Amino acid sequence: MRIFRMVAACAAILFGGLGAAGAAGAAPALWVVKSGPSEIYLFGALHALSPAARNWRTPLYDKVYARAQVLWFEADIEGADPAAISALISRYGVDPERALSQKLTPAEIDALRRQADLRRIDHLRPWAAALMLSMQPALAHGVTVQAGADIAMTRTARAGAKPVKFFESLEDQARLFADLPEPAEVKYLADVLKERTRPTHGEPLEQAWLDGDLARLGPALVGEMKKENPALYQALLKRRNEAWSETIARELALGPKVELVNVGALHLMGDDGLPALLKARGYTVERVQ
Repeated sequence: MRIFRMVAACAAILFGGLGAAGAAGAAPALWVVKSGPSEIYLFGALHALSPAARNWRTPLYDKVYARAQVLWFEADIEGADPAAISALISRYGVDPERALSQKLTPAEIDALRRQADLRRIDHLRPWAAALMLSMQPALAHGVTVQAGADIAMTRTARAGAKPVKFFESLEDQARLFADLPEPAEVKYLADVLKERTRPTHGEPLEQAWLDGDLARLGPALVGEMKKENPALYQALLKRRNEAWSETIARELALGPKVELVNVGALHLMGDDGLPALLKARGYTVERVQ
C-alpha cells in the first residue's frame, strides 16, 4: 500500500513547471492573468515539502486566497481514498503478463537491484517503478506529500468552505503514464536510476522554490525532458498545460471573478507553460511574486 499511495500521490507532482523570468522577490512564484474585470492567479507549487518549509505562504498569497471565489488544483490528492488508489495502480501500474525485468537491459536490471528489491516491484510497469524510486530520496530527508503546498491549501479551502475544483481526476493522471509508449516508460525509469546515483539536491531545490528563483528550479529539467524523452514531455507537461489553459480561458470568459490556480511549478515554465500559453491567447499576464 505504501507503494500504491506514493505512486498515485506523486503522479501529478514530479513534473510541474516553473516560469521563465528572474525572481520578483524571495517568495514562491505567482502570476496574475487578467481579462477585463476577471483575474486568475497562477501559483507554482511544490507538491512535497519538508517541515522547514511550512511557512511558505506570503501576505500576497494570503490576500489572493482571501479574494478568490474558487481554488483550482491538479487533482484531489488530499481526498483520495486508499482503496481507490490501490485499484488504480492495480489497473494501470501493474503488468500481469510481462515482468519489469523483461523490459530492461542487463545493466538497467543491475542498477535497479542496487536500489530496490526487484522481487517486490517486478510486477510494476516501468512508470510506476520510476515514480516510486524518484520519491525515495526526498522522503528519506523528511519531505512528504502531505506537507506539500497543494494538499495544505486543499485542506485549508475545504475547512473554510471555499469552493475547490480540479483539472483532472486521479484516474486521468494514472492514464497519462499508462498511455506512454513502452520505450518512453523504460527511458523514464532508466533516467531515474541514473539520477539516483548522483548526490541528492533536494534541500537546494526546495530553497530555490521558496526564493522564487526559477532559474535554479526547472529549465534544465524541462529542456532535458523535452529533448531526451519527448513522449514523456508531451504527456506530462505540454498536453496537460494546453488543456488547463483552455479551462482557464473558459473561466475568464464567464464574467467578473477572482480565482486561484495551484499547480506544480514546472507547469508554469517556458513556451509551453501556462503563463506563455495564456499570453499567446491575448490575455495580460504578469508575474507578481
